Amino acid sequence: MFDLDGVIIDSEELWNEVREALAHERGGRWSAQAQADMMGMSSTEWSRYLHDVVGLPEPPEEINREVVDRMLARYSERLPLIDGAVDAVKRLAAHWPLGVASSSNRELIDRVLEVSGLAPYFEATVSSEEVAHGKPAPDVYIEAARRLGVKPSRCAAIEDSASGIRSAHAAGMRVIAIPNHAFPPPPDVLALADVVLDSIAELRPGTIKEVERLSTASSG
Repeated sequence: MFDLDGVIIDSEELWNEVREALAHERGGRWSAQAQADMMGMSSTEWSRYLHDVVGLPEPPEEINREVVDRMLARYSERLPLIDGAVDAVKRLAAHWPLGVASSSNRELIDRVLEVSGLAPYFEATVSSEEVAHGKPAPDVYIEAARRLGVKPSRCAAIEDSASGIRSAHAAGMRVIAIPNHAFPPPPDVLALADVVLDSIAELRPGTIKEVERLSTASSG
């Protein structure tokens, strides 16, 4: 089970740039804490945060639309794929059914997978705007497992952020962490991961098999 932002595409700083620029344009109160607070939030949650906390005057629905439009425009200029991500997805898809569990809006998930050529490799994709609560709640991972037709305990999640690691762990999944260099998870959250990699280029079928071995050993 793959996260999208920070795992397949290097977009966390791009999200930060787009939201910060909008906040300054609309007279909001941007702070360094804002991006960290919004990481993992669903679109409903972060658009409300921009309205309630940052102080953008528009309704959350309009804020959401403006941010998504700007993200789509930036992706049209250049899709910031992480080196090794496409090959890693293809390697794993040859062995297991794959899903995406992302905090990105549905439009953005579909655009990234279409442009990158990865859409055929994923059998289920879920946006946190399609479930009740965004990360770190487990909802998006539980729903992705349901759509794949497997138990969460039989899944391994690839995550980069603190909220994502917490989400996958709370869903009962094994977690492979590839820490986000711009917004690294704190040590206590990273300790929830079963395996920690330096980059997605290191993600191979053997990594998943090692996680499966750990799962079998702990359940036995």
